[in-house]
Amino acid sequence: MGTDSMAVVDPQLRVRGIDGLRVADTSILPRVPSGNLNAPAIMVGERASDFIKGNKVSIEYRMAGE
Repeated sequence: MGTDSMAVVDPQLRVRGIDGLRVADTSILPRVPSGNLNAPAIMVGERASDFIKGNKVSIEYRMAGE
């Protein structure tokens, strides 16, 4: 994931070069977490659902207790 030419998905989880396809699993993380993958997987899924639904909720607002 990223903005450089080597990234497979952009920051909104859209696959580069294929319209209408997003990847919403932990394979998009730039670094492998050293612990349990459950929380990062849930976070990626939540962000993907926000992108798909078009929600513009910032992470700071969400962390403050929606």
